[in-house]
This record gives sequence, C-alpha cells and structure tokens, in this order.
Amino acid sequence: MAGDIKGSSHCLRGQTVTENNQATASRLQFLSVTLAGASGLVAAPSILTANKSDSHVSTGQGDYRYQVVHNWPQLPARYTWQTTHGVAVDRVGNLYVIHEGHADKPDHPAIFVFDPQGRFLRAFGSQFQGGGHGIEVHEEDGQEFLYVSAYQQVKMIAKLDLAGEVVWQQHAPMKSNIYAKDEDTNPQKVWGRDRFMPTNTAFLPNGDFYVADGYGSFFVHRFDRTAAWLSCFGGPGNGQGKFDTPHGIWIDDRPGRTPHVVIADRAHHALQYLTLDGTYVKTLPGFGLPANITTHQDLMVVPELLGRVSILDAANRVVARLGDDSARIRADRKHTIRRDPRQWTPGKFVHPHDACMDSKGNLFVAEWVATGRVTQLKRLA
Repeated sequence: MAGDIKGSSHCLRGQTVTENNQATASRLQFLSVTLAGASGLVAAPSILTANKSDSHVSTGQGDYRYQVVHNWPQLPARYTWQTTHGVAVDRVGNLYVIHEGHADKPDHPAIFVFDPQGRFLRAFGSQFQGGGHGIEVHEEDGQEFLYVSAYQQVKMIAKLDLAGEVVWQQHAPMKSNIYAKDEDTNPQKVWGRDRFMPTNTAFLPNGDFYVADGYGSFFVHRFDRTAAWLSCFGGPGNGQGKFDTPHGIWIDDRPGRTPHVVIADRAHHALQYLTLDGTYVKTLPGFGLPANITTHQDLMVVPELLGRVSILDAANRVVARLGDDSARIRADRKHTIRRDPRQWTPGKFVHPHDACMDSKGNLFVAEWVATGRVTQLKRLA
C-alpha cells in the first residue's frame, strides 16, 4: 500500500528526562495540568432524558441516541474492579475488560471476559496487575488474539489468545536507542521520556502493528507480525507529528478513505492524522483529553477523559457528545468525583478512558475511576 513503508532502523533520542517519578505528572495531577487548555472547548448538543421503559436513562441526539446502562458487566464476588482502563469486543460479541489492578495483589487477574448479556465468563492476566492499560482484539488468519499494553512497573506489550494463553510478551524495544539501560530486562516503576510506558495498539493492513508509548517516550513504535521492532516516529513536542501524551492510536480505514494513523494526542486536546509511515497530515482540535479512538462503519468514536464521548461522522464532524458532564469535571480541581460514586450522575460520564463498538453499533465505555466502571450504550435509533 502506498506510504506503508518500514521507516528508519532506529529513533534518535531528541530529549531525555531525569529518571524519577517527578519527570511526568502523576495520574491524579493530569487534570490540573491540562484543565486550562481545555477551558475553551465548545460543547456540542447533548440530550439526557429519562427512559420510561426502565430505570435507565438515554443520551445523545437524532440518529445517535443510546440507552445508558452503567455497571453493565458484573464481577463474581471473589474479584474486584481496580480502576478500569480498556475494553474490546470479539466477533461473537464477548467483551474483554482490562483494569490497571493493584500491584500488591499479584494473584488477582487484570482481564475479565463477559458474554453479550454481560455475564461473567472467565478471568486471566495476573501478570499485568498494577499496570494493565490497553486491550484490543485482532483477527489473524481466521483466529482472534488479544493485544495488551501495560505500563507502570509492568512495562510490557503482549499477545494472548482469547483464553489468556500467552503467545509472546516483551518489554522495551531497545533497538530504538530511546530507552534507559535495563528497561527491557529489569523494568521499574520509573517515569520519564527514556522509559517504556505503552498505552495502546493499532494494526496495519500488512500485518504490522503500532504501539503508542503514551506515558513514556511519546514515540510510536512499529513492529512486524512476529513482534520484531522495525521503526518509530513522533516523540515529545508541540504538535504536527510531535506529541504530548500520545495516549491512543487507531488506523482510520473507514470506507472511501485512504488509511491513516490517528493519534489521540491527549494533553494537546486533539487528534493528529498521519500517513502510515508517520508523516504528519493534519490536526483535529476541540477535544477534552482524548484518550483513544475506535471506528465502526462510517463513524469514529472518541472517549474523552474530561467527561464525555464524542461521535464523528464520515466527514469527521461531531454529530453527538454522549453523557457530557465536562463542565463539572473540569471544575473538579481536587479530583473528588472520580473517587466518590455518590457524586456520579446517571447517564453522564466521569472519565471515559476507552470505548469499543459491537457489530450492532452498541458502545461499551471504560472509565478511569477509582472503583472502575464499564457502561453499555445501547443504540436506540
């Protein structure tokens, strides 16, 4: 495919950050650091109405209205949610949820699987406890696999089958010449631009895949189908192919489009479009800490940590913003709402962190809240 090239054999280390936890703002500091930049965001129309058929509510407008079912999947009593991070759906409609997990509970699984009715099926992935982050389902030669990105002290990317058996797992790609010594053999819970903190994965048409190092180097790494490192692009900067927390990544190959890489450039409150070899194309501004991207048919969905989920049409126009509570979340300077479910408003979001769609166009949203929450948005129109 035109533009789908391997790129350079290594990445230059343009910037280095002191190897300590102060090099990067903590997860709880991110709102304070970026709220000022989000204050000028323009809100799209959003309707929140009572649903008379049951106790749930609906959100959206026009053709994009959804019934909101918070806490849709239920865990068995022996497990607990420990800050939900990512969601993915397989071809039969099973939902895979990864949470960050507590590092001091190494025997607790980080990945849970639910059937299309939200009933618990199985759990696995204890190796990701304390750092579980991104999860995607990808089909290869008729078989589906899970790709996992884990940060914090785990610092790992992995490929598993749908039952949780490991195909491969590996740490920092040292051939990139970006990372500190021993980052691939003895990873520690240390933040910095010379650290590997992968957040999400995207898949190229030829079988290669990208990994966004969203909390570490701010580079995007390209691997072949065997997980051999090929190249990278990006790095820290002020836009136009440089990033400030490239937290999410997706290949926009919706019908009628030339495939492009889309980066959720979180702290810039924007999406960046690039060619498949990492050449900058354009920026879509106007989001509130966009965390990831997914597409379904001609729609693109963007979960935003500042309290809403945006839906864009084929022309990348915002046609709905779901569960919008962004004004209240921006005003919550002490971050009390994410810790206190009593302050959550039915039908509205706190911190959407990831989203996926099933074959019927229903949405599933994982939120970065202390107790974890996964919401089903069932398409009404």
